[in-house]
Amino acid sequence: MPNWNFKVPPSLKLPLKKKLVFKVLGIVLLVLVSACKDANNDSSKITIAAAANTQYALESIIEKFTAETGFNCDLIISSSGKHTAQIMEGAPFDIFVSADMKYPSDLFKKGFASAPPEIYAYGKLALWTMVDGLAPTTENLDSSSIKHIAIANPKTAPYGLAALEVLKKKGLLSDLETKLVYGESIAQTNQFIYSKSAEIGFTAQSVVLSPEMKGKGNFVIINDSLYTPIAQGAVIINQPKRNNSGVKKFYKFLFSREAKIILKDFGYSVDE
Repeated sequence: MPNWNFKVPPSLKLPLKKKLVFKVLGIVLLVLVSACKDANNDSSKITIAAAANTQYALESIIEKFTAETGFNCDLIISSSGKHTAQIMEGAPFDIFVSADMKYPSDLFKKGFASAPPEIYAYGKLALWTMVDGLAPTTENLDSSSIKHIAIANPKTAPYGLAALEVLKKKGLLSDLETKLVYGESIAQTNQFIYSKSAEIGFTAQSVVLSPEMKGKGNFVIINDSLYTPIAQGAVIINQPKRNNSGVKKFYKFLFSREAKIILKDFGYSVDE
């Protein structure tokens, strides 16, 4: 805070009446500043830790939420497992939007969340390639033209775990293990696919349907009978010093009709 205790030169000293006017104005200004401080404390940014598959959908949801409420949000993207570890270490997140139910349920059981997680959507798995002429099918994965298959780390990313389930059910895992390259999250997995560092890879349907990626490369949606339904949950994280009414408002908005329309546009199922 700046130090404003400076001496006024005699030539700049004001007559008594003007002093009183400025004193009143100063008091009014102080009241206004205090009011602004209180408002800012209540409307400070909402920090949302989100799974990488939700990035594009959440950006659209946040844009609509901010336009309707005036509350601003910071979106932090990573794998669900990594976010969970960060929250347990004290990361100052307000809301956790996970790619599954396991991680937010664990946080609630361990006292890091104020209530059990609720399902906001069900995710879908896609097989995506940027290589011209390469058909994105599971039957092609053992082709000699495919040297690398990108998937998210199944230890921390639910979509990576779903991809492994698909390969197991198809009886392909043992033959393809040497081709698998693991991204830290769906975001890094997408980088492998988009840059063609991996000829093909498993990602979220929400990614390939996003405005940023729509029409780029080729993809197929994986039959959801081949993997456990990807129920995605969200929780409000316990932050004792939080003074932000916007957190509950955003959490409620995530389950609103407006948000569900956006989630559907990105390929999520919200009606199961």
